[in-house]
Amino acid sequence: MAQEFKHITVLLNEAIESLVQNPDGFYVDGTFGRGGHTALILEQLSDKGQVMGIDKDPQAIAHAHTRFENEPRFSIAHGSFAEMERFVTEAGFMGKVDGVLLDLGVSSPQLDDPERGFSFLQDGPLDMRMNPGVGESAAEWIARADEKEIADVIYLYGEERFSRRMARAIVETREETPITTTAQLAKIISEANPAWEKGKHPATRAFQAIRIFINKELEDLERCLDQALDVLAIGGRLVVISFHSLEDRIVKRFIRKHVKGDEHLPPGIPVTQDMLQQRLKNAGKAVKAGKREVSDNPRARSAVMRSAIKVA
Repeated sequence: MAQEFKHITVLLNEAIESLVQNPDGFYVDGTFGRGGHTALILEQLSDKGQVMGIDKDPQAIAHAHTRFENEPRFSIAHGSFAEMERFVTEAGFMGKVDGVLLDLGVSSPQLDDPERGFSFLQDGPLDMRMNPGVGESAAEWIARADEKEIADVIYLYGEERFSRRMARAIVETREETPITTTAQLAKIISEANPAWEKGKHPATRAFQAIRIFINKELEDLERCLDQALDVLAIGGRLVVISFHSLEDRIVKRFIRKHVKGDEHLPPGIPVTQDMLQQRLKNAGKAVKAGKREVSDNPRARSAVMRSAIKVA
């Protein structure tokens, strides 16, 4: 029997309080994980309300079927939240969704299971795919990518200033022996990092960068945000929890763009509110985890929640 790894849902109450405004509504949990957000959404809904979960991870899908097998208000779709429009259309709720929730990044069960290959703290196969049955593993990519591509990924997605040193070390090592485990990669990157930060593993940024790249996380996020605007009903809410500065930047800019509206109107003409074609308005300020939550769950320390309401 496979070991079950626990996931602690971050900003749970804050997210659901912002998201659920209509107890009879249809809601999309775009990152089901282990169903923490979904369970609380369902508690807020009437018998008419519904929740659709979406997740790439086959283990999350299996957990959803077990946890909510007797819940008629719940359905689960296997795939990326970048396919949200298709899933919602197939369910018959295009333009009628009351809320979309995204809890970005890797889940605790993925991170804690060495077999998934996400963690530099435990040795396991170097995979990192949220859906192990789709696409290229981290080991396969590292085996074929040239030094520049590896350096660019570590720099762009990990904001790691020693990316070129790390890439060079990876390429030099793979010429001698294949890099197939997380422990191998963590050792190579750590030794190539000349400035270890107190309290942070020297491979943190590089591992995060490779994971984001392998799973196309930022590209999928951009696609999903655009689709969320179309699937939401007027008055529907978008709630996004980010754990990485690059993710949060994308969300912040997206919301700001659609709150401001059209910036390309001809100069010198009077502009009315409807001419701006604003599609969103902010639903309060950005929210971060409190001291108690961070103390109970250190992974919450980087969490930022942003919420917006569709107005057109």
